[in-house]
Order: sequence, then C-alpha cells, then structure tokens
Amino acid sequence: MDISSQIQTVLILALPVLFAITVPAVVRGRVASHFGDQTAAMMGRLTLNPIKHIDLIGTILIPLVLYFATSGALLFGYAKPIPFDPRNLRNPKRDLLWVSLSAPAANFAMALAWALAFVLLRAAGIDEPFFVQMAQGGVLVNLVMWAFNLFPLPPLDGGRILMGLLPNGQITTFLARIEPYGFFIVMALVLAGVLGKLWLQPLMAAGYAIINTILFPLVALLR
Repeated sequence: MDISSQIQTVLILALPVLFAITVPAVVRGRVASHFGDQTAAMMGRLTLNPIKHIDLIGTILIPLVLYFATSGALLFGYAKPIPFDPRNLRNPKRDLLWVSLSAPAANFAMALAWALAFVLLRAAGIDEPFFVQMAQGGVLVNLVMWAFNLFPLPPLDGGRILMGLLPNGQITTFLARIEPYGFFIVMALVLAGVLGKLWLQPLMAAGYAIINTILFPLVALLR
C-alpha cells in the first residue's frame, strides 16, 4: 500500500473512528450517571464533542504511527478514559455490569447503523467510493472495538462484565488483582497475534453474521 492510499484510508476512517470513540464514552458515562455515579457529569465529559475525549497520544499519535509503520496491518488506539467511581453506584456489583455492557453495546449499535447506511447508499444508487468505503469502515472499526472491549480481562469492559457475572470469590479477587496489569497483558496478546486469531476474528465474524441477519429483510425488500 503506497503512502497516498494510506492517507486516503486515514481520511475515510477519521469520522467513523471519532464516533466509535466518542459515542460509547458518553453512553458509558450516562449509564453510570443513571446508576448513581455523577463523576463524568461533574467533570463535563458527558458531551459528544470529540475534543473532550481525544487523547493526543492514544487517539492520534499511536494509531497513526502503527498504521503507517505496519501498512495498516495493526491499528490500535484509545481515548481519554471516562472518569468513573464504582463506589458511587447504588448497587456496585449489579450496576457495574450494566455500565460495562453499555460501551460495547453502543459500538455494536453504531456498526449496525453504518451497515444500514451502506445498504441505503447502494439502494439509492450512490457508488461514490469515499462514502461507500466510509460506511464499510464504520462497520469494521466499531466491530473491532466491540470485540476488543469484550475480551474478558479487566480493565477492558469484558473483564468487568465477567466480574459482575461471577459470584464473589477467588476468580473475581484474582481478576481484581491483575487489573492494573491487564492492559499490558492484552497488548502482549495482540502483538503475539493470539488475541486477533483466537478472539477478534471469530467474534467479528459473528458480529458480521448478526448484522447481515438483521438487515437481510431490508436488503431483500430494496432489491
């Protein structure tokens, strides 16, 4: 892939990535607020303004360096974490489960929305590559984030979901102890190719299958 193609791909993915980062963060903060934690609200983070959620290193520098250094083979980034104190939740164990589910659910909903946009573009006879590829990129980016964040290791949402589902005991205690190192463990699994092959690829295939099933009646109707 030459440099001009890489730059074009970055421009196509810029809007989907901003939405994929911003919307789940706001949804997570609003769900936390609903269950009693007003930390994000008090710090002005319940906004769709992407500037409030962009981390210069994690949202811009790391993804760009990885994308150009690997010709698009590896792409990873993160936003500023939404401030959250589970001690403020009315029922911490139960409510943490819903807070943790909210962001992946938002990513999946956006993947579905981008897929719907793709179907409607095709139905309207709009084949402008920029918009078609943006819709396809929106599905891909959100499914990647959905699948990645569901990996069952804290501090990822999947790890906290697992802690919320399991009864208090040795496993939840172990997960809580390794949470400070969870990010580094996940990154090691990513770089080793284990997380991609054994987790991301199967889960994303399932995600695409679910979206295709949901949209199949509409696609059939528009033909």
